[in-house]
Amino acid sequence: MSQIGEPLGDIDDFVDDDRLREECGVFGVFNHPDAAALTALGLHALQHRGQEAAGIVTFDGNHFHSERRLGLVGDHFSKHGTMDRLRGACAIGHVRYSTTGGTILRNVQPLYADLAGGGFSICHNGNLTNAVALRTEMVKGGAICQSTSDTEVLLHLVARSAKPRLIEKFIDAIRAVEGAYSFVAMSNKKLIGARDPLGIRPLVLGKLDGSHILASETCALDIIGAEFVRDIENGEVVVITEDGIESLHPFPRMTPRPCVFEFIYFARPDSIVGGRSVYDVRKQTGRQLSIESGVEADVVIPVPDSGVPAAIGYAQEANIPFELGIIRNHYVGRTFIEPTQQIRQLGVKLKHSANRSQISGKRIVLVDDSIVRGTTSVKIVQMMYEAGAREVHLRVASPPITHPDFYGIDTPDDKKLLAATHDLEEMRQFIGVDSLAFLSVDGLYQSMGFEGRDPITPQFTDHCFTGDYPTPLTDKNGSTSGPRQLSLLAEVG
Repeated sequence: MSQIGEPLGDIDDFVDDDRLREECGVFGVFNHPDAAALTALGLHALQHRGQEAAGIVTFDGNHFHSERRLGLVGDHFSKHGTMDRLRGACAIGHVRYSTTGGTILRNVQPLYADLAGGGFSICHNGNLTNAVALRTEMVKGGAICQSTSDTEVLLHLVARSAKPRLIEKFIDAIRAVEGAYSFVAMSNKKLIGARDPLGIRPLVLGKLDGSHILASETCALDIIGAEFVRDIENGEVVVITEDGIESLHPFPRMTPRPCVFEFIYFARPDSIVGGRSVYDVRKQTGRQLSIESGVEADVVIPVPDSGVPAAIGYAQEANIPFELGIIRNHYVGRTFIEPTQQIRQLGVKLKHSANRSQISGKRIVLVDDSIVRGTTSVKIVQMMYEAGAREVHLRVASPPITHPDFYGIDTPDDKKLLAATHDLEEMRQFIGVDSLAFLSVDGLYQSMGFEGRDPITPQFTDHCFTGDYPTPLTDKNGSTSGPRQLSLLAEVG
């Protein structure tokens, strides 16, 4: 068992690598004179889904224009030069999550290709669990791949399809892939949106000034003043043209199983996902957590920012004061100083500081949304004791994460997941708290209005807690060297 205070590696890895990270966010606009600007604003709203890279592709009626950059949306797409080059009334855009792997511009989306029927651009949120197998066969057959992205696999499948019409080629392609996806694609005449048969990754439809919008979350509609129309259904393909919107259902109807982590961590609190307020669900998880594992304490303190709604719910249910005992520094980027051992010991203080006046001499309930490796929890708990806390009781507003994800969440393999290698008491000792408790799986479902988890047909995709993977994992199960996924940014070794 690992010990408290063990070396944690590079400070960037420590600060950033103990959090769950979503693959990306997508956005699309059809037939609006400010398409590029609206897309940039939409990507701003989706920035929480990815901070490493951003891209926009537009079509002006004659030509496609592409601008793809490493870094934040505002670093590149608020400048006149970039935006002036993105001409046209149709646009799609993409943001990608931060990774510790090598970042290369050729993997930044949206991807573009000249196909037999004209230009075609596509971006993707999720992960295709048979992309490695498909790519291997394509390369053996002579395909030339320009990136290491699973999205490029879809692009090749569209190009290779023998179907006569583009939408038929696109449907032919998505029938060949497995896993989780929300695609937004654009041709010279169409904007296309597609969601996987289980609806694991989110996608919504909006409308602004008569123009249709596609986005990963409703917060991206809110920022541009667009009306929310509806969620794209699981297994649905929508085709938007000058004639309107057409809905296609190329897959057999299945009971939807959206990713439960959208509610726990990934979606913005002000978004509505599947008809539920993310903020309200997170508050309710805190209430349920208090019911299941209440403890006598003087103050409830959230681990910012994602732990805040759950901490509010916990405090309200337990009738214990809520205070901001940890102040987050929102302006920490990549480390600006040499990561010496002395600097490594500062650890999480780069991003979090103790609010001593609310901690000293008190018994505190520390509320976080999840625990991955546990290293950040160790440092935060140490910070609480150093600030004078009498007792620290850690409460986690989700069940223990015991299995890795293969659908677009960047989780470590199970050997690096704290809950996969330690029982509850070992985790408590590792983190160094007086008590530790997680929300139960049924409690998570109860927080969303269900009596509990349906063991036959679960209402959500919850494999990180249960090991119940809802789709085939071809690449994982076909590998002799462990799980493999195509990266959207890192080079394939």
